Amino acid sequence: MSNIPENLKYTAEHEWVKIDGDIATIGITDFAQSELGDIVFVELPDIGTHLEGNSTFGTIEAIKAVADLFAPLSGEVTEINESLEDEPEQINQDAYEGWILKMKISDVSEVDNLLSSDKYSEIVAS
Repeated sequence: MSNIPENLKYTAEHEWVKIDGDIATIGITDFAQSELGDIVFVELPDIGTHLEGNSTFGTIEAIKAVADLFAPLSGEVTEINESLEDEPEQINQDAYEGWILKMKISDVSEVDNLLSSDKYSEIVAS
């Protein structure tokens, strides 16, 4: 069974979002990393990039597959997890510590469109 912390929000594309005021920390879920297998590369956006909700902001590459990363919210990238450039396997070790980026949310009402841990659990189970 995947680890799905209750204090986070989720997307149907298997991203997790931690909301702290108008800052969102984003990564991929434990389920996603287990499906991908050994992660070997993460393509990160530049700091200052404006992302639109549901748009692709990069890719995550594993030995088995390459997957697109989707912005769960609209906003400006304020920080990227640079350690993933040398150690992408951090995401396999702990998907919730191996965050990908932080952004300043431009429309906080978009948070209402994210999934609760219960709703995300239903998606993973089906």
